[in-house]
Amino acid sequence: MKNELKITLIQSPIIWEQPALNRNSFAAKMDTINGVDLIVLPEMFTTGFTMSPENLDVEEGGITVNWMKEMAKKTKAAIVGSIVYTENGLHYNRLFFVTPKGEVWKYDKRHTFTLAGENEKYQAGKQHLIINYKGFKLNFMICYDLRFPVWSRNTLDYDVLLYVANWPKPRIEAWDTLLKARAIENMSYCIGVNRIGSDEKGLEYVGHSAAYDALGQQLVFSEKEEILQVTIDKRHISKTRDNLKFLQDRDMFRLL
Repeated sequence: MKNELKITLIQSPIIWEQPALNRNSFAAKMDTINGVDLIVLPEMFTTGFTMSPENLDVEEGGITVNWMKEMAKKTKAAIVGSIVYTENGLHYNRLFFVTPKGEVWKYDKRHTFTLAGENEKYQAGKQHLIINYKGFKLNFMICYDLRFPVWSRNTLDYDVLLYVANWPKPRIEAWDTLLKARAIENMSYCIGVNRIGSDEKGLEYVGHSAAYDALGQQLVFSEKEEILQVTIDKRHISKTRDNLKFLQDRDMFRLL
């Protein structure tokens, strides 16, 4: 079992509803990355946060998953990010976790963003995605999920809570605050990867991709187009939870 996991966060602009161009853009950035275990891309990284999934070819989801497999094999790192995915005539904001061996897991966004009408266009997910990868237990979430602490509550003994997002500038203080809070209350690493730039709707994105340790200490942070690196340590989690047994005092209940 490894004690450390090296993670790359790619904070990038996204070209509106242009999957091929975005794949090329992220591929070029990945060509500069070496020796990491996991590469994290933003929410809807091939399109931006579009509420018009019907504008996309239904095959685009499969094309992007195959691309992720190729890039994972090339970089020798697992890759995670969410995309618009169409299946049986229904649309999903679906996160994929792809390993260099070609293994694929998926997570559908649990909390669709009603303020933008995402609930009318995309099917909401119902299940968590917890992956054991290189000795670390990873829990994946998408953007708006960040506002709902019960869904991320650490009843599954995970080590890392990871969010991919398109979180706009007007509400960026909430993003900063909640990422840190999720780390502290769950006594886990918490990592958030946001985009930068502006979209077709005129929304501005200022990044603020960041990583926090189990005590809420900020490890990395950025407000510009940038590739960030962070190394997380299993021993930090063990030591923190051994010394501060707060998780043992949590309220015991289940989601229905």
